[in-house]
Amino acid sequence: MTGSTLSFEFFPPRTPEAVGRLAITRERLAAFRPAFFSVTFGAGGSTRELTLETSLATRVATGIECAPHISCIGTPVAELREVLQHYVAEGIRRVVALRGDMPSGLTGFGELRYANELVAFIRRETGSTFHIEVAAYPEFHPQAPSAAADLANFKRKIDAGADSAITQYFYNADAYFRFVDSCAKLGITAPIVPGIMPITNYSQLARFSEMCGAEIPRWIARRLQGFGDDRASIRAFGIEVTAELCARLLERGAPGLHFYTMNQHEAVEAILRRLDITDGHGLGRGTQALA
Repeated sequence: MTGSTLSFEFFPPRTPEAVGRLAITRERLAAFRPAFFSVTFGAGGSTRELTLETSLATRVATGIECAPHISCIGTPVAELREVLQHYVAEGIRRVVALRGDMPSGLTGFGELRYANELVAFIRRETGSTFHIEVAAYPEFHPQAPSAAADLANFKRKIDAGADSAITQYFYNADAYFRFVDSCAKLGITAPIVPGIMPITNYSQLARFSEMCGAEIPRWIARRLQGFGDDRASIRAFGIEVTAELCARLLERGAPGLHFYTMNQHEAVEAILRRLDITDGHGLGRGTQALA
């Protein structure tokens, strides 16, 4: 799996306790030598300063590249330009460009409505300064009118200048590979890295999945429901299921893994240990441990 990448996503902490927890998490996960960490960006840029602060603190603490998210919906172009200028000045060279969520209480979309417009804007403003990641949806965006429309939207982001993509999380490997095959038929050659959400809390996972349109397969949902409040069993089952998913993805040629960590390291570490992955630069070499 030469060339495969490992990466981890964080969100900006808002309390001293959360800052301390993230410091431990990034130190533990930095030991796996990921290609980069990403840091989320609140609706309408609501965590703009915290996103940059968290990215810079993580880079200083670990020496690993950080990719702050940037979203366009509800954010004036002048503010987006300022954000990009800050990132350039601070030596940031990778970003995750997203449409984003509408801030609560606002009804206007802003000057840029879609992620492909944001990607084109970043390229106009900064040329080739940034490696631009965008989002992809193997089970299709919940607001897309059809699968074909969603694929066309994704192609517009790539054509606008995106370098690679990170998917929404999923638990059906076939959905990912069918999506990749469909993209290839449209001439899309950019790497599409699967996003991985460790399973540690069923009610939380169900809530997230309802919001983002990710499907929890019925057999997984029923098993998780059957554990009730037995957190240890939920965690053990979640690690097993997610590790097996990762193994299948890597064995069939996925270009890497991107973990949605929720600022927690324990489940991610357990999954990577189960895969016998100790170094992101050698991602994929140890997946035979599950064969």
